Amino acid sequence: MNVPVLIAACISLLALVVHTFIGTKETAAIAPGGEGGESQIKLTLHWKQSMCAFQMLTIDLLLMTVALFTISLSDIISFEYELTLFLSLVFLLWGIAWLVQLFWLKAKAKTYGALAQWIFWFICSALLYWGA
Repeated sequence: MNVPVLIAACISLLALVVHTFIGTKETAAIAPGGEGGESQIKLTLHWKQSMCAFQMLTIDLLLMTVALFTISLSDIISFEYELTLFLSLVFLLWGIAWLVQLFWLKAKAKTYGALAQWIFWFICSALLYWGA
């Protein structure tokens, strides 16, 4: 059993559950309402696109979680070392992308704490690197 990878798998599972149930509810709550002109139609289209993109991460988190539990609890993957390093890189890039986006949006310091998913991604990246 690979304990660092198992811890990352548990964090990933928690992120999957929160993302799927709480995140979807929060994102759905900001749906543009009412009938309107062309700007309202465009806003609704962009909101629907962001909802679809949001759910693509659900699939990523699901596959990541399954892979991490498989790596940590079994020996069926022959390229476990390489896959673990690759997944560590994915988490690292998720964290970097998150911070870059917040910076790009000129987020206040308080927002970095309120939207602190980046911390989980960096922790998982470090755990996977350690567990590789």
